[in-house]
Amino acid sequence: MTIIGMLHHRLDPRTVIKSYAYAAVAKAEGAQFFYFTPRSVNFNTRSINGKVYEDGEWHDRKMPFPDVIYNAGSPEKLAVSKRIINRLKKEIPFTTHSIGNKWNVMERLREAKKFDKYLIPTKIVKSADLFHKFMTTYKKVVFKPIDGRKGKGIYFISQAGSTNFEVRKDSEKSLYSKPQLDKLLADQLSTGTFIMQPYIQSVTKSGQVYDFRLHVQKNGEGKWIITTIYPRIAPNGSIIPNINNGGFTNYLDPFLEQEFEEDGYNIRRMLEHFSLSLAHHLDDIQIVQFGEVIDEIGIDIGLDENQKIWMYEVNWRPGCPPAFYLELDVVIHSIKYAMYLAKNKKQLQSEITQQKNKQLTKKQNLPIIAITGSAGKTTSKAFLASILSVKWNIFESKDYWNTTEHTKKHAEEINASHEAVVLEYGMAYPGIITNHCSIIQPNISIITNIGLAHVGNFDGDIRGVAKAKSELIHGMTQDGLLILNKDDDNSKFLETQKFKGKVLTVGIHGTADYNAYDIQYKDIGMTFKIKLQGQETEMYIPILGEHHVYNALNAIAVADHLGFSPLDIKAGLNFKKPPRRLTIYNCRDEITVIDDTVHSHPQGVRAAIDVLKNIAKQRKVAIIGQMRELGDLREEEYRKVGEYIQEQEIDLLITYGFRTEEMGNAAIAKGMNPSKVYHFINKEELHVLLDKIIKPNDTILVKGASKTNMFETVKFLDQTFKE
Repeated sequence: MTIIGMLHHRLDPRTVIKSYAYAAVAKAEGAQFFYFTPRSVNFNTRSINGKVYEDGEWHDRKMPFPDVIYNAGSPEKLAVSKRIINRLKKEIPFTTHSIGNKWNVMERLREAKKFDKYLIPTKIVKSADLFHKFMTTYKKVVFKPIDGRKGKGIYFISQAGSTNFEVRKDSEKSLYSKPQLDKLLADQLSTGTFIMQPYIQSVTKSGQVYDFRLHVQKNGEGKWIITTIYPRIAPNGSIIPNINNGGFTNYLDPFLEQEFEEDGYNIRRMLEHFSLSLAHHLDDIQIVQFGEVIDEIGIDIGLDENQKIWMYEVNWRPGCPPAFYLELDVVIHSIKYAMYLAKNKKQLQSEITQQKNKQLTKKQNLPIIAITGSAGKTTSKAFLASILSVKWNIFESKDYWNTTEHTKKHAEEINASHEAVVLEYGMAYPGIITNHCSIIQPNISIITNIGLAHVGNFDGDIRGVAKAKSELIHGMTQDGLLILNKDDDNSKFLETQKFKGKVLTVGIHGTADYNAYDIQYKDIGMTFKIKLQGQETEMYIPILGEHHVYNALNAIAVADHLGFSPLDIKAGLNFKKPPRRLTIYNCRDEITVIDDTVHSHPQGVRAAIDVLKNIAKQRKVAIIGQMRELGDLREEEYRKVGEYIQEQEIDLLITYGFRTEEMGNAAIAKGMNPSKVYHFINKEELHVLLDKIIKPNDTILVKGASKTNMFETVKFLDQTFKE
């Protein structure tokens, strides 16, 4: 006789309604059933002080270790007994393994490309600013707790005019200003973690919101079956169809016939196929990542106006369907599966091992993407990682971790759960990128551009820089993908002649495989248009400067090549900007500070000056620090930068550091008023001047290499003119 133990966190089974049904069904199926809590387990005697249901009452009974444990309690409340539970798991098979919260589940589902078209783009809300960027893209957004249950705590937010927002919760609808919405978001975020999604709504012919619950389980043969599929319909005036919020159910076939007529049968078959396919897929992921199998899930989905499936969430402990006979169906499948699990423990463990090995073999072909170039490496990497994360679990190197020592650490950290790897390969001398590739060989490479960064280490010869960057082309797999900048004149020196893989180009001004056009400055970012998969798509990036459009194009080219949809790409471009890359500080009196103090080279300075010119309201102030490793080209390049600053009609130029006065001298020689040019080698004296000359409505660019610590000037300005 199979002995089944029901594990729960509550001491009294009378407070767990479903315990009666499980006890009754187990008896009917010929199994012995008892209820227990972790603290009743005695490993020394291999016994458990449990409770059995006999003659309509629960009785205390000392029981032997069961053959299988039905895991019914709350993971959060059982966590205090983690040591006991883990010890039990080593000896006894468990049912009902956790597949994580809503966010974890969706992250895992991104592992299967065949499911990516069903996934609604989802982001964790870390701040109100991030929420508003999401709103910019999608206009109507769902904001809900990451661990929410029973439809509680869900907000539907949409733009209502230029400054207001409509917020709906349950059946209540209110109009919020931006400050009011920001307070609401902050209040909710202080209570826990929230996610946001575009609002995709299914509506009946009569105008009521609905969704479908797909309930699937494993049966007594260990096979996935459909327990039930049923629609849940929101009451009039509400947009939440959850039963606990006043929603009601209907039988599937009459509902499909009423709403879809002759298409109803095909939709039913589509839902059945989808639910079983998804269950198998989640089972595979659980096996690979945790060495466990799952046995029951509830899937909530919607259909849009084109009858396309959109997945809202997946629950690993779905509530019983709201009908008694269906509740019994759920219990019968659960008990029969528990008995199957007890009798086939060794066979199942062998199958788990085989499946893990099979999945690990598939991972050997994962995309490994390396990015190098004189400028734009970190931002291109951040864009690409953000896009790929929309669907996949990726490994991304940290900001500015681009030395060979960092690559060695990354090689140790990449594991079988990663579906793509995005790395930055830095280079200051010949041979370094070759070393990178010997540690981790990429099969996709991006060379952003060839500029003057580190040119002093190559005798001032730009072709030497190109040769060193070409080590990435030679070191990657020779049948892989290479992305190049068509507009960059110096990229013609790259050694592509013997490369046998695919080469794609990006550009703005010339003809390339991926062209951006109609580029505009918008708020704290840029918009541009691009043709993807035969359609024109407008993109937004939350970072200023035309040069960052190139970085976005690099990411778009790779993502498109890997099969990401334009919607995925658009969502991913709302990325987390690398720190101190054209970061905007809004100070009092409409004073704006632009922080660009990580790297500095002539190309980057000119790009930052362009941003200053495009966003300044009134006076334009440029504070420019040293550019390092220019070698013999320093004097010429400083002169060109100074002339460029005068040509762009910058109002005040302040240079800081050794020999940087050469930029100011060149600007004056070109026609800039000498009274508008300053030079310092002492930062405190520089700050004294700023305190005197900065006026309301000024826009101030601070640009310099990180080793010159120009960020200290950013902090001074932010603190001095703080709102």
